[in-house]
Amino acid sequence: MRPLPLLLALALALGGCRKAPPPIPPGPPTDAELAAAEAIYRERCSNCHGPEGRGDGASAQGLVPPPRNYHDPVFQRSVTDEHLEQIIEVGGAELKLSASMPPNPDLWGQKVVRALRMKVRSFGSSP
Repeated sequence: MRPLPLLLALALALGGCRKAPPPIPPGPPTDAELAAAEAIYRERCSNCHGPEGRGDGASAQGLVPPPRNYHDPVFQRSVTDEHLEQIIEVGGAELKLSASMPPNPDLWGQKVVRALRMKVRSFGSSP
């Protein structure tokens, strides 16, 4: 086989490989990380998921599938903490979920992701 086709085949094979987020450091988020998660939720998440996490944000109408209602107990029981954190970091398309859920690579490996996951879980504990 000639080198050029071999290199092309290798480039195509590796082109689909994506870098995984680094692990989130152990331990609970700090007060600053919890406050940052609140601000990030308001800025990035509430437009679709709604300010109270009910999936009724200003941009929710017309999204298919619709944004998650975090108050849904079936959803809360169906997803692990690790999976929620992964969705926040890499987005829906990467996980074969909704492509409308964007990735947040600027948060990869940060405890603020854990704080955002805690925020999502807090909606599930309120009526």
